[in-house]
Amino acid sequence: MSASAVTTELIINAYRQGYFPMAHGRYGNIGFYYFEPRGIIPLDEKFIVRRSLRKVIEQQRFTISVDAAFEKVMLACARYDELPDDEIWISEEMLFLYRELHHKGIAHSVEAWKDGKLVGGLYGLTVGSVFCGESMFSNEPFASQAALVYLIEYLRKHNYTLLDAQMESEHLKQFGLFTVPQDEYLRLLDDALMNQTLWDSI
Repeated sequence: MSASAVTTELIINAYRQGYFPMAHGRYGNIGFYYFEPRGIIPLDEKFIVRRSLRKVIEQQRFTISVDAAFEKVMLACARYDELPDDEIWISEEMLFLYRELHHKGIAHSVEAWKDGKLVGGLYGLTVGSVFCGESMFSNEPFASQAALVYLIEYLRKHNYTLLDAQMESEHLKQFGLFTVPQDEYLRLLDDALMNQTLWDSI
């Protein structure tokens, strides 16, 4: 599939079928993929907040916002100035497409600020009652983790039923991430797509 063929509608339909986009370099084409097994972050009591992180949150070390700096978060996640091109999967075209999805109220970000500076955050996309997590970044210890805890609280409050993390990682396993086969993920996804959840300000 050529990059020029990718639209916001195609991206939304891909998520609804269990796929997600990744580009081949900063200016490369966009492809659609799934990981086997699929990583899921629990939204129930199985979500883990370590004592050290809980202490940081209680100290209110960071100011958390939502949808206040979507493009800045995505650019930070892209890491254009840090990675070689063959390791970059958030392309310039993806930035454009997700900016459009953000304007449509479909793609969202959670930001962590310290002394007025953006120091961490995450972004993803919502379909039905699913939040499809895409990427996160942190320039201060615990910043992106605090943003993730804030996201979990929001998703619980607004009756989201699934948080897709795409792939397993050691970093996310500390929060209770578990994996399921792709066919099981598709069953969970189908159930979640039957529930329409609106994204509000937190």
